Amino acid sequence: MKLLKTFGSIRTRLLALLLLLVAGSFGLISHKIYNDSVHEVRELFDAQLSQTARLLMGLVRHDLTENERREMQAVLDEALLLHSARNPDNLLGHEYEGKLAFQMLDDDGELLFQSASAPPGLLNDMIQQLGLALPDNDQPMQQRLAQLARYLIGYHTLTIGEHNWRVFVLHDSRDYHWVLAGEREDVRGELIDKIAKRSLQPLLIGLPIVGLLLWLTVGWGLYPLKRMADAIRGRAPDNLAPLVFPPLPNELEPMAAALNRLLMQVNQLLEQEKRFIADAAHELRTPLAVLRIHAQNALEAPDAGDREEALKQLGSGVDRATRVVAQLLTLARLDPNGVRLNMSDLDLLAFLRSELAELTPLALNRQQELILDSQEPADYQLPADAPSLGILLQNLVSNAVQYTPAGGCIQVHLLANAHDLVLQVHDSGPGVPVELRERLFERFFRIGEGQGAGLGLSIVRRVVELHQGSIALDDSPLGGLRVSVRLPRQRAAIEHSA
Repeated sequence: MKLLKTFGSIRTRLLALLLLLVAGSFGLISHKIYNDSVHEVRELFDAQLSQTARLLMGLVRHDLTENERREMQAVLDEALLLHSARNPDNLLGHEYEGKLAFQMLDDDGELLFQSASAPPGLLNDMIQQLGLALPDNDQPMQQRLAQLARYLIGYHTLTIGEHNWRVFVLHDSRDYHWVLAGEREDVRGELIDKIAKRSLQPLLIGLPIVGLLLWLTVGWGLYPLKRMADAIRGRAPDNLAPLVFPPLPNELEPMAAALNRLLMQVNQLLEQEKRFIADAAHELRTPLAVLRIHAQNALEAPDAGDREEALKQLGSGVDRATRVVAQLLTLARLDPNGVRLNMSDLDLLAFLRSELAELTPLALNRQQELILDSQEPADYQLPADAPSLGILLQNLVSNAVQYTPAGGCIQVHLLANAHDLVLQVHDSGPGVPVELRERLFERFFRIGEGQGAGLGLSIVRRVVELHQGSIALDDSPLGGLRVSVRLPRQRAAIEHSA
């Protein structure tokens, strides 16, 4: 999380990651090139040492006299001096010439001739540094050296004086010569350093250029996202119309579609809220106006009887306004964005008996008969939210009581199936025409002069939706309306929250 906060910008994070990958790749490639170059340089120099030793061995005869060896040494010294870099008049010399050396020894280890830069006693130093020792016996030196030949022939790295030397040793068993060709390690080191610098220069020079190109490339790639953000940022708060973007990359099209879908949903919710507020204001305006009239009549009543009648009407109006407000609050609580059901296993039959016991006085007050009918024995268990089911039953029964005439009958049936439970409420009222039944679920829609606010069935349908059930209206055998509510048994099919 700290790293994400440090690189809060997508562009910065992408650039940092890409630069890290590029720098790592450049470093690995340079390391590989450097190691391969070092290996090849060492192989090349070793091959040159071997070639020099074999060339010297082929040029020198075994039967050279002492004078001939002196003359060859003098000629060699003169040639080396002439082509030495220490000679300011020589344009063909090279500074590395003084770091190269060779020696030729006879089979007894005696020096025949050598280059001016050759360190003295090279063979003896080699024997010591290799941890070898000449056999201590009375054998001739030739035989004693021959016993060490297998250890001496080949490449060796020695420390002579202040420098390390790479030496190649060759023994000619025909002419009985030992040839030692060597060079100082700093010759190779200088060349390797140059190779390293030249291999790193493209990285040091190219990495900032690559970084700039990556910055521009990432910016170009993220430009559609920036353009989308600018379009959203420039939108007025009250403008919920769908956003119109120029052609977008495939990765941003789902985001644009999701934003437009969200705007459409927000717009729908706002329209619903506006309509709800307008309808609620309209619905409350009438009860409040009636209350004012009853209050004014009570104040202006000429006698106690008229005043008492006006106060009764005022109380009835208060009750009606209270019911309207209560149902409005219930509907608001069941709004999709505000409700969270508490699902638990519920015995619906026992629950209905308890709820209907409290609703029975409403029917008795109008001389109506309230009956509960169920199949027994049967399983009435299902996952449900008890408080919201109580609201559902209260609204269904109160609607039936309101529209059933005095002396009528209201029946509540509970049916059990394998996958769901069916709750039916029958009344013996006048019924509802088929063309108006669907409108009963609209808010504030009423038929006749009922005392309700027209919110009962809207609340019922919302509770059914929260339980993922279904509701239907049709004719009742009693002559009125039948409301059928189907609730699923399976808990897995129920959403715990809206």
